[in-house]
Amino acid sequence: MDGDAQLFRYFAGMWPHLDEHARRLVAASKAVELGYGGISRVSRACGLSRVTLTKGVEELQAAPLPPGRIRREGGGRHALTSNDPGLVPALDGLVEPTARGDPESPLRWTCKSARTLAAELTARRHPVSHTKITQLLREEGYSLQGNRKTEEGDDHPDRDAQFQHINRAVKRALRAGEPVISVDTKKKELIGNYQNQGRRWRKKGTAEKVQGHDFPGPEVPRAYPYGIYDLGRNLGFVNVGTDHDTGAFAVASIRGWWRAEGRRLYPHAQRLLITADGGGSNGWRLRLWKWELQRLALDAGREG
Repeated sequence: MDGDAQLFRYFAGMWPHLDEHARRLVAASKAVELGYGGISRVSRACGLSRVTLTKGVEELQAAPLPPGRIRREGGGRHALTSNDPGLVPALDGLVEPTARGDPESPLRWTCKSARTLAAELTARRHPVSHTKITQLLREEGYSLQGNRKTEEGDDHPDRDAQFQHINRAVKRALRAGEPVISVDTKKKELIGNYQNQGRRWRKKGTAEKVQGHDFPGPEVPRAYPYGIYDLGRNLGFVNVGTDHDTGAFAVASIRGWWRAEGRRLYPHAQRLLITADGGGSNGWRLRLWKWELQRLALDAGREG
């Protein structure tokens, strides 16, 4: 027992100064020095497994490793995606149908938790941990994002089916080369000498001065940016109005995009697929929005 205690102290003082490769060789050398039973004694003293120590003994008898390497080429555990090439496609298949994107950001996010995704993939014979799922999601462009005020009452029981239907319709249109746009009113801005969150380079102490309070009267105009994002070509178009954010303004913005870019980019288009959040100026209950969309369809038909 005294010998094992001395062996433990020997490794405890040396271990913090060694890397993985050096620890393996030092421990293996000590095991060879001790002779019969040396691997077991060294394993208990330093914490390395008997398998690792046996490999260390083999390394002592082989040619030295190239400078800077801690194991031979091809050694170590292979990446999970190398052993299971179907893992990432299976993960994307689970996430993509229910993924939601913000036209203002290239990042994607999913409403399924990493643990739920890991459980579903494991059930499909792709065993993986939730921590690995998190790593893969980040590598694929997803991110964790905070809550946003988008809920109005309880979720409809057909909510998932609705998103899947929209996803299938968008994919069909893109495959057919038809225009698909995502529309939404962006953040409204006051027009005038008011504070904004942007910054620009100026000399120290010469910051631009603005109004002390952002409480404008009715006479102060506001800018209403209406964004139109072309999913197929990854192009954005913004129309800025200064009146009111109405259904007529929303469709006028789409009409402006069609006349300025759409009919040039899609000269043979027979249909235009529009995705919207269903609220505000493009609300699903707003009759003016539907009426103006019908007028747009008729106008485009006459123009084409």
